[in-house]
Amino acid sequence: MEIGLAHYLAVAAIIFTIGVFGIFVNRKNVIIMMMSIELILLSVNINFVAFSAALHDLGGQVFTLFVLTVAAAEAAVGLAILVVYFRNRGNIAVEDINLMKG
Repeated sequence: MEIGLAHYLAVAAIIFTIGVFGIFVNRKNVIIMMMSIELILLSVNINFVAFSAALHDLGGQVFTLFVLTVAAAEAAVGLAILVVYFRNRGNIAVEDINLMKG
C-alpha cells in the first residue's frame, strides 16, 4: 500500500479538526487555545508539504519553513505575555484578560 496525497490530506484534516475543536470547546485556558492554534498551523504546513511533494515544487516547503518560524516566534511571545500576566494577576483565565484594557 502506497501512501499518497489523499492520506496526507486526511491526516491534515483530522489535525485541523482537533485544533478547531480545541478552540471552541476549551475557551477558559489560554495555553490550550494556543496549542490548538499551533495544531491548525501544523495541519496547514502538512498540506503545503504534501502538495509541494506532489507537484514537485519546493515553494510549499519553503513557505512551510517561514510559517514554522513565525509560529515559533508567536508561541514564544505569547507565552512570555502569559507568564507576565500570571505574575501580575495570579491566574490566566480568558474571561479576566479584558482587564488589561488601557
